[in-house]
Amino acid sequence: MLSRLHTAILLTTTILLSTLMCGCGEASRYIEIQGEALGTFVQVKCNTPLSDKTISDIIQEVDRESKNSMSIFSSESLLSRINSNETDSLDCHIIRNIELAHRFSVLSDGAYDITIKPLTDALGFGKKGVTTQTNIDSLLEFVGYDLISIEDGRLHKADSRVQIDLNSIAKGYTVDLLADRLEALNIADYMVNIGGEIRCRGYNAKGERWSIAIETPYDGNMAMDSFEKIVRIADKAVATSGNYRRYYLTESGQKVAHTISPKTGRSVVSTLLSATVIAHSCTEADAAATMLMSLGATEEATRIAEQCYEEYGWDYYLIFAGDEDYRIECSEGLK
Repeated sequence: MLSRLHTAILLTTTILLSTLMCGCGEASRYIEIQGEALGTFVQVKCNTPLSDKTISDIIQEVDRESKNSMSIFSSESLLSRINSNETDSLDCHIIRNIELAHRFSVLSDGAYDITIKPLTDALGFGKKGVTTQTNIDSLLEFVGYDLISIEDGRLHKADSRVQIDLNSIAKGYTVDLLADRLEALNIADYMVNIGGEIRCRGYNAKGERWSIAIETPYDGNMAMDSFEKIVRIADKAVATSGNYRRYYLTESGQKVAHTISPKTGRSVVSTLLSATVIAHSCTEADAAATMLMSLGATEEATRIAEQCYEEYGWDYYLIFAGDEDYRIECSEGLK
């Protein structure tokens, strides 16, 4: 009887250990999916027993959802139909982005503004390409965050010619959408990267915090193989805005970058080369980084970056052009 009891205990222990080992094997299965979303690259690394196809399908689902809502490049998106005054009805994605954008517009005294689409188009960064005959000053009448408001889920415009461009915030928001979908599937360790806007949770396959590179902001850095700093994060998001990749030169050699001032209507080109923000959500990090670039190489940019660090705990890393090398201003946590 005692022998049978010992045998039963041994068998139960063996089954339990086998079950635990199988569970551990599934829990430590890290996969990496690469593809395209929002017209740029997407990379997802995560610890999951789910198949690669399942994760890929989720990525494509979020991509479609985001484009159908907020794309300025598709005439069929909800935002495009709002801009052309076909409808004033908003969905939850656009409402959330407008509300968050308003916060950054107030914080920057209007240097950050999502109603810049007429300027985006005029300077050649929208769907239609460069509009050389446009009087930029005449467009400023239709630019201003105080020209729009939300009433019962509908957009109210002070002028029908007001148009919205969410590109400065929507990519970060889409990163958050995708990350939230992964968390809903009980995925606790992941990194989501869409075009350099990143959100991480937990740890990588080595059991370490995720390593994220801040690029060297020299003009035309398309290879993404030159870095100024490596930061290691968990349970946070990081976004960088800069004018070293999306720009063009006029016939006279003047640089026109995609960061546009809603106050002057002109491209913001200054010695502030890139702004990186680490925040709790990628939506916030994305908008904050663009806001800082919109302020340019001013004391106000550094002051607001430090204010956000003190009030919200958002780390920042600003790279300026110096006389001989780069000049860095950053939060205490990134020194």
